[in-house]
Amino acid sequence: MKVRKHMDVSIFQQAKKGNYYCGDSYYYKETEDGFVCALADGLGSGEFAKESSQAVIQAIEQNKDVSLDQLIKICNKELTGKRGVVLGILKVDYLSHTFSFTSIGNVGVMTVTSSGVKKRSIPNSGYLAGFPRPFKVTEGQLEEDLVFILFTDGVNDRDLSSSYFMVKDVQRITETYRSVCGTNEKDDTTLIAIKYTE
Repeated sequence: MKVRKHMDVSIFQQAKKGNYYCGDSYYYKETEDGFVCALADGLGSGEFAKESSQAVIQAIEQNKDVSLDQLIKICNKELTGKRGVVLGILKVDYLSHTFSFTSIGNVGVMTVTSSGVKKRSIPNSGYLAGFPRPFKVTEGQLEEDLVFILFTDGVNDRDLSSSYFMVKDVQRITETYRSVCGTNEKDDTTLIAIKYTE
């Protein structure tokens, strides 16, 4: 059975200048009942950062139907003996018409409403590295043309205030970001733009 698509997704990702491996990893999946998206940034950069972020993303992919609280516990277990990660996870429930997300460390989440109201969440401090970490889950109501932006710390506050984040075409958001911001010399960069429609 074909799943009716409610989410339009566009992604920009680039390793920091001079690096072959990008330490950021992401995953998203839409089902009949909802949508999940995760963005993990391995501490440091290069191959070992990639290994940690990939381990977390694979754990989320295999356990995508459990609650956010459970997902964080599973991810923590995966990181035992590895480099830590910072992590953002978005879950959308089409049946209850709600969304929830959590962000640990400097993976940011921002929403932009159809009327142009931007709201950026304050992430929980710290990172995941195999031991319990307090975190909060933010919840909200879905609305038509709501845009979610998930991003790692290669995207800065000045970039996020740019007017092109107000457009409703997610491909245009990521393409404009690519052309305006180019290569980040100091960090890996991932920007995920997601738009919900009924």
